[in-house]
Amino acid sequence: MSAGHIAVTTPGAAEPVITCDTPQDECGVRDVLDRLGDKWSVYVVVELTSGVRRFKELQRAIPGNISQRMLTLTVRRLERDGLVKRTVHPTIPPQVEYELTEMGRSLTHLVKALADWSIAHREAIAAAREAWDASGGSVAAPSRQ
Repeated sequence: MSAGHIAVTTPGAAEPVITCDTPQDECGVRDVLDRLGDKWSVYVVVELTSGVRRFKELQRAIPGNISQRMLTLTVRRLERDGLVKRTVHPTIPPQVEYELTEMGRSLTHLVKALADWSIAHREAIAAAREAWDASGGSVAAPSRQ
């Protein structure tokens, strides 16, 4: 392995989960995970799995009262990444629709797997949190000496 090579493995895994040639490159993983890991992008992808949605339909369907500005930024980023297709119909006012691209649809099985995992482990995570909180654990950053 070269000095600049990054390999991330999981316990018990025979092969690295991520292998990059340089630490600066990170294989583009951080950039993609930052996009897909943000709160609103996942909600948009989940909602668009049902099919084409107009902007206001999408906004109403997303839990958490997403603002018009944040939804606009989110769908633009997803469109830029090739995950969402935006169609503007020449009406007055213009009607805008959003749908997942083929690449966006290929992501849905991963989002479903993550949701399934979350549901399967929800109780265990809640119990672990309660035990940790009861033990006096803290999420504060470690102090520097």
